[in-house]
Amino acid sequence: MTTITCKVSEKLAAQLYSLARMERRSKSALVREALEQRVREKPHRGPVRALELVRHLCGSVKGGPSGLATNPKHMKGFGE
Repeated sequence: MTTITCKVSEKLAAQLYSLARMERRSKSALVREALEQRVREKPHRGPVRALELVRHLCGSVKGGPSGLATNPKHMKGFGE
């Protein structure tokens, strides 16, 4: 089994501790169960496209040249 470390609020840690004592289970078992349930509920979408990773950056640069892909001046020497 792999170990994962994460930070939680004091309140959440206290709630987890309390629940573990009440159910007589380990905190690790409760966290594992919660993660497994979350992973089952959220379907895997497959590979992430590059555009999805940088979508928030699109249009954020001001003053640069426009039409780089269609302006022959900017494509001179490309692929040579």
